[in-house]
Formats: sequence, structure tokens, C-alpha cells
Amino acid sequence: MSGKVFVAEYVLPGHPDKLCDAIADALVEEAGRRERRALCGVEVAVHRASVFVTGRIACRNAETIDVTPIVRSVFGGAGYNSTWYPNPSALKVATDLCLGPLHEGEAEFRRFADDQSIVTGYAVDLPGTNFLPPEHWLASRLSRRLERLRSERPDLLLGPDGKSIVICEEDGNSVRLKAFSASLQQALEGPVVELHRAVLELLREELQAAADAIPGFDSRVPDEVKVNGAGNFAVGGPEEDNGLAGKKLVVDAYGPRVPIGGGALSGKDFYKADRAGAILARRLAKAVAATAARECTATLAIMPGQDRFSVVSLVNEEGRRLDASRWMRLFDLSLAGAGDRYTCATPLVDVARYGHFTDAARPWEQLGFDPRGASGRTPDSVKANWLVESNSGVCP
Repeated sequence: MSGKVFVAEYVLPGHPDKLCDAIADALVEEAGRRERRALCGVEVAVHRASVFVTGRIACRNAETIDVTPIVRSVFGGAGYNSTWYPNPSALKVATDLCLGPLHEGEAEFRRFADDQSIVTGYAVDLPGTNFLPPEHWLASRLSRRLERLRSERPDLLLGPDGKSIVICEEDGNSVRLKAFSASLQQALEGPVVELHRAVLELLREELQAAADAIPGFDSRVPDEVKVNGAGNFAVGGPEEDNGLAGKKLVVDAYGPRVPIGGGALSGKDFYKADRAGAILARRLAKAVAATAARECTATLAIMPGQDRFSVVSLVNEEGRRLDASRWMRLFDLSLAGAGDRYTCATPLVDVARYGHFTDAARPWEQLGFDPRGASGRTPDSVKANWLVESNSGVCP
């Protein structure tokens, strides 16, 4: 096979940057529980046993939010303990947060953008991958499987940190994994050979599952498979490298095949333009790919003071621009619509760890258009024209 080559990576929840994303989103979720239109703009950094949390959280009783237990819970959930440092109980949490209520009238003003934003949404007509690029979907699947290896094989002495990279080749309707690398934190006394065998076995299983999900996928294990190719990886997480929220944007989105708008998602509530727009663009692209194109890239933009996104372009797999106006009628592209629908709609720590678009069960991943559309109502003619069969049932 000699075709186009695509690459994608994923990281485990114990990766320093993903710890930061998860902490930031745990705080977003806590604020949303206290007030539906809570404002949250949070940044997080980690280094060794130190965690730094900055930004603003505005909601009812915001001043009573206890950040330290939330931080420790995220670390513990990622696998850090008395064996794998830093121990959550020993973390030093420093905060510089503006905590307080929303200003008078600020809740109503949340439907307007307080910043500019350019966002990109993407989908490819592959229901088996939840409409994601094959290499990005495969990297995500393998990462989740590698994470489970810690609990399934305690004899391997694996730690919480790790990452993987896949290189896939597409030739016409055929797809194959060309090379795979996994870097997994493992104690010095851990069995290296057994780790290699375990990774090869799970790789075989996941490639067979990929063959069931992706038409034309070659399930053979590639010749090039590396496990800890740079040598021993015993010290990891924040003990080895500092971390910062918003540094894994391509992992959070669609992999390097697809351009991104550039704004981080974690740490921002669902009325924030970067997060709301990324979700709305994905929904739009997914609907187009499921009904009218093999692939769709949707670019949206919003300016300060506007209450809804404009569709800059809808582009199909041939690079042809589609008529955006007919699709805009089917979707509520307002900030208020996104914020009202998605605040506290799903556990955000998992979203931060595993990606915004990898799980078809996420509320914004439901295939279809918005019941009221952009105009507040859905014309009967529109309903009739855009009923389509999907893997999740009849979906307009």
C-alpha cells in the first residue's frame, strides 16, 4: 500500500497536561452545579507536588469552593497515590482566583460573547468511528485500552502517565496501521518483556475491533511497534515534567489532519465562545457528513458582543463550499443555546481526559438538528427534507 499517511497521538489521564485540563473542568462543573449561568475561566499548572490555579469563578457561593479537595480527587482518579508520586495528600495547591457572585445583570449578559473566537468542526461519514478521522479514533481507543492495562495487569507495575502515537496509511478505500508507539510509565523492577507482550496482545484485539468499525481496515499488526522506545520510563507525571491546561488542543479535537481554531476548551464554561463554538461547529459538520457529504469541515466565527456564531464556511471532501444558509436554519448557533443545553449535562473530568468528540453518548454528539433551529421553529419542509437513517436511529 502506498497512499496518504496520517498521524495522531493521545495521552493518558496521568499526563501532566491532562491533569491540568481535568482540574480546570472539575472546577467548571462545580461552578455550573451552583448556578446554571456561572462564569468560569480557569487556568491550571502543575510541577512536582505543586499545583497553581488562577482565573475567575463567578456563581452563587463561589467563595466557598474548596479547590484543594477537587485537585486531590483528580490526581487520585488519574492513578496517583503513595506509590506513584506526587501523592494527592501531599499536594501543595496555590490559588489566585477571583471568587464571587456574578455582577448585577451579568447572568443575562452571558448570552453575548465577551471575546472573539474562530472555531473549526469536522466530521467524516464513518459512523463506526463516531464520524472521527480513523487515525484519531484509533489513537483514542488504544489510549483507553492502555489505561485499563494498569488495573488489568497489576503485575506489570504500570504508573498513571503515558502516551501513544499511531501512523495510518490510507489508499483509496483501504486503511492500515503503519506504525505504533506506546510510552508507558513503568517501575524500574517492572517486567519489560511482559509489557511488550501485553501491548502487542491488546493491539491485536483493538485492530480487529477497528476492522469491524472501519470499512476496508487492515487488521494486521504493523511491523513497527515500539514500547518505551526511548528506554525506561519510571519517573513520570508532574515529577518528570511540568503541565499546563490547554496544551493538548489537537488531542482534544480531531488530530493533526484537521486545522483547529486555536482556543482551549477545558477551564471554560459552555457560554464561553471557544467551548460553545467548537461544539456547535462539530454538530454542524457531523450533520452534513451524515447526510450530504463524505467529509465536512465547518468554520464558525463570533465577535465580541454578538449572541450567535456566523458560519464562515462549510467545505466538503472535494474542497467545495456548501450552501451554509440552508444548514444554519437547522441549528441554534447561539451562545445561550449552547450554555443552557450543555452546562452540567455530562461529567466534565472525563471529557477533559478523553476528548470532547470521542464519545457518541455526549449530549452534543447526538446526531441531528436542533428542535427550534436558528429561527426558533423548524419548518415542516425542512423536517421532511432532512430525515436520514443513522446508526442511532432515525435522526433529522
